[in-house]
Amino acid sequence: MMHNFIPPERFFPYLTWQDIETMPNKENVVIIQPVGSIEQHGFHLPIIVDSAIATFITGKALAKLDSNIPAYALPTQYYGKSNEHWHFPGTITLTAQTLMAVLTEMAESIYRSGFRKLVFLNAHGGQPQVIEIVARDLHQKYEDFLLFPLFAWRIPHPSKELFTPKEMELGIHAGDGETSMMLSILPDMVKMDKAVTEYPQDLPEDSMLSMEGQLPFAWLTQELSCSGVLGDAKVATKEKGDRLIEAFTDGWVQVIQDVYKFRQPKQIAEESGGLSQESGERKDLNSINF
Repeated sequence: MMHNFIPPERFFPYLTWQDIETMPNKENVVIIQPVGSIEQHGFHLPIIVDSAIATFITGKALAKLDSNIPAYALPTQYYGKSNEHWHFPGTITLTAQTLMAVLTEMAESIYRSGFRKLVFLNAHGGQPQVIEIVARDLHQKYEDFLLFPLFAWRIPHPSKELFTPKEMELGIHAGDGETSMMLSILPDMVKMDKAVTEYPQDLPEDSMLSMEGQLPFAWLTQELSCSGVLGDAKVATKEKGDRLIEAFTDGWVQVIQDVYKFRQPKQIAEESGGLSQESGERKDLNSINF
């Protein structure tokens, strides 16, 4: 079925153009674009992992959402920016420029149809910054277009209860978390007999620099892993995956509700009269985003 994990009544492509033209309150209808990737995930996982997670979470959340809240999912953007994995066969990657163009032109089509709220639900850790740039640039171009560049794994979830401290720090790809999720989502596609444990070696010690921190260094997966895994996939279980799915689903229901109710904060200039007449400077300098 074309809607995959998405409830059919929430799948945007099943609407007719007249359904869209006559849809009430379109400025508050929530449109969700799941974004994933097609990239290697070790010996044991299929290359669809990130796209599967993005699609499944979107579908589960929409199924649980109050039917009175209008929200629809677009088809998943399966290809992402995955060039950190391109040494591994099967990885399909777009450049940042191509992904930005695809998402921008899709979003502008949604805007022309009268919608004003668009969520990017991204599940691939290699592209949040790209999607954030798209969202900011579109909002700058269309100031009544409200965009939300969101990363699936930033929803509160019980990772600290489920994973070791080492896995929390270094298990960033195809490890315990993603493998457990896939055991819950697509168990028949997981080959646990081929699961491995592999953590990156020779990372900087006693350094403020890290792979995925406030002060990261650029890296390619083949520099950190022979198998393509960064983490401990061998300890993954469906039970952990089920708990993660439940937390993600509840979190994304709340996010969709929040987006539906969201109103863009008014400009300081509108509320305070703009520049101070005495100083010629904009008021409330604490609001500056450096």
